[in-house]
Amino acid sequence: MTKKINKTVIILWICVILVLLAASFFVAPPDRSGESIKEQMRDAVLHDVNKINFLGIKDVNPAFISAVVVTSFLLLAGVCIRLFVIPKFQIIPSKFQLLLEQLVGFFASFAKEKSPHRYRFLSAYIFGAGMYIFFGTLFELFGIQAVTVNGRSIALPAPLADINGAIALGCLSYLIVLFGGFFGNGFKGVGSALKDFTMPLSMSFRLFGALLSGVLVTELLYHYISLSFGLPVVAGVLFTLLHALVQTYVLIMLTATSYGEASHKKERK
Repeated sequence: MTKKINKTVIILWICVILVLLAASFFVAPPDRSGESIKEQMRDAVLHDVNKINFLGIKDVNPAFISAVVVTSFLLLAGVCIRLFVIPKFQIIPSKFQLLLEQLVGFFASFAKEKSPHRYRFLSAYIFGAGMYIFFGTLFELFGIQAVTVNGRSIALPAPLADINGAIALGCLSYLIVLFGGFFGNGFKGVGSALKDFTMPLSMSFRLFGALLSGVLVTELLYHYISLSFGLPVVAGVLFTLLHALVQTYVLIMLTATSYGEASHKKERK
């Protein structure tokens, strides 16, 4: 019975995709006279045209608004889970409790594997950073609209689509590694971590480049391909999901590995 239902769902999805592709041939291409593809690509990288006024204080990049929204959502969700969900945990877990335990257990075991001697703080950090990257990357799928100072309506991008946000997260991860080296081995641990001074740059540009590639590919599909009715949606969702998973794993792996090497107590000869 379950196999028949799965086959039916797959057939329905295929039919929907075929209908969208067929309908895209009869849809006129979008009007791009207001902004050239060069301007779109430049603004996707620099964010120097479509800025948003933040609480009447200053004009900021749209990615900054996205970062504030994602951070506020994660903090509010964390407080609600701590106050209303965790006190009701049971011996026989519910589905949501099981999901939380598996998620926290994954990051804790990952941190303990890479840094068995000092892993408690590391597990908390990579959990927070991983959730921020994952949900921050998925944030652009919601297409939340905002009005720029020029009166143009745009969709808020992912927080890490701005190079400043990527650099901030990369430098923060590097500082965590430095502090881990200091508390584990003193100034020798700091010196060991300082040898890999290219780590914050590599982390920053890896995050920024991965997210930017998805944005640029989607913009090109929307601008040039006549199948812009359905193809960019599929490509955008696939790129976003792939980057959310891959970049989360890459950052926590690099941070945990470097933290473990810097904080590992070296035996005296």
